[in-house]
Amino acid sequence: MNIKRLVSKLPAPIRQSVKYLYGNVPPRIRYGRVFWETYNFLQQSQWWSQEEWEEYQRHQLTQLIRHSYENVPYYRQIFEERGLRPKDIQSLDDLKKLPFLTKEIIRKNSDQLIARNISRSEMEVVRTSGSTGAPLSIYYEKGKTDLVENAFVHALWCRVGYRSRWKRVNLTWELVSKGDSWWEYNPAQKILTLSPYHMNEENLGNYVEKMRRFKPEAIKSIPSAIIVLADFMRRHQVSPFPSVKLILLGSEMLFPWQRRRIREVFHSRIFSWYGQAEQVILAGECEQNNEYHIVPEYGITELIGADGEQIKQEGVRGVLVGTGFNNYAMPFIRYKTDDLAFWSNKKCSCERNCPLLEKIEGRDQEFIVLRDGHLVPLLALPFSSVLSKAIQFQFYQDKPGEVILKIVKMQGLEQNNSKSVQKKLSEGLGHLKIKFEFVDSIPRTDRGKFKYMIQKIPIKFETFSD
Repeated sequence: MNIKRLVSKLPAPIRQSVKYLYGNVPPRIRYGRVFWETYNFLQQSQWWSQEEWEEYQRHQLTQLIRHSYENVPYYRQIFEERGLRPKDIQSLDDLKKLPFLTKEIIRKNSDQLIARNISRSEMEVVRTSGSTGAPLSIYYEKGKTDLVENAFVHALWCRVGYRSRWKRVNLTWELVSKGDSWWEYNPAQKILTLSPYHMNEENLGNYVEKMRRFKPEAIKSIPSAIIVLADFMRRHQVSPFPSVKLILLGSEMLFPWQRRRIREVFHSRIFSWYGQAEQVILAGECEQNNEYHIVPEYGITELIGADGEQIKQEGVRGVLVGTGFNNYAMPFIRYKTDDLAFWSNKKCSCERNCPLLEKIEGRDQEFIVLRDGHLVPLLALPFSSVLSKAIQFQFYQDKPGEVILKIVKMQGLEQNNSKSVQKKLSEGLGHLKIKFEFVDSIPRTDRGKFKYMIQKIPIKFETFSD
């Protein structure tokens, strides 16, 4: 049992005292050598030329391929079946010689994907949220993988002005207790964590009061949690928190209507980033614009079309495929994320030479299937004008051309007004039959996330057409 897990099992008063003692440890010692070496490296490499990044990626890929061939049974088998050796994968183009890694393959070959040269006692297992099916079990290297990941994310945040000394509210699943505890304070990092599970109409006033007294300078949240708080503040005419300088949003797709509504309520800058528990692709906005800047030092990112070929032109939807550099305990090579995105060939005014994604549309299961088989992303629906007064809503579909729209509460919209909502939502989509259900609540996942779409119709990327 590691120290972090041991402390988490202590009684609350003792656990809090340990945290206060830990807070007196200087950050350079508290975060450790691995974190600071990675962070300091990224402060320099973010300004590299494209040629420097490509050379770095080739070097990292060569090491990863050699390690995977020598130590990971699944990849040894893949290489032998295809008559390949590590020397055959020397460039980014050579990756095409290897097959895609899917969630189904991982579930069937989980043990064979674990490196044999690293002791299991030196690994820790993490389970994904399972938002598109059964959760995955992913193995990390203890004392390394998480620290490297934290350094990468922290470096992204610092691009838009975040400072580690700031007081921060975490409105995420770090506090997943479903009991009476809805908040916890970490004095070492000056972080107030609030639970998304207790965000109901009766308790949201306590959230506002707790944050007002805390005076955070930053808020880190999943979009579906802070939007609930924003709606409460707007409906009750609660003034924004003057101390908040930056809102950090990740772990879920950020809809344009969410961005607008959060900005209107909080009057603060919003920063969105993209990543996964599988740790194969990392991307985030910069200080200049809202396109996603891919982090080349993190891994190799491919955008793959329905024909299986890489997309480099703009305006074409593809699935994101990533090869991560930072987890040798369970390497993921050419991993299909099921997340869909559009490439951008623009050069950002921030002067970083990294590739860009114009937008990320979410998972393939976050699309509505029309009667004629065409697919419409949730991003295309006019949420802000039609569902602007909804506290929470969720689409459910198991038949093409028909959806169920669950609504927790909507001021100014009664069931006899549903026809006008259906008309607005169906504009430009062809015939879409919408059945309304007014419910008391919509549950979150075990990790506190909220799903705006429950899609029961199997969707494959090959069925997409624009």
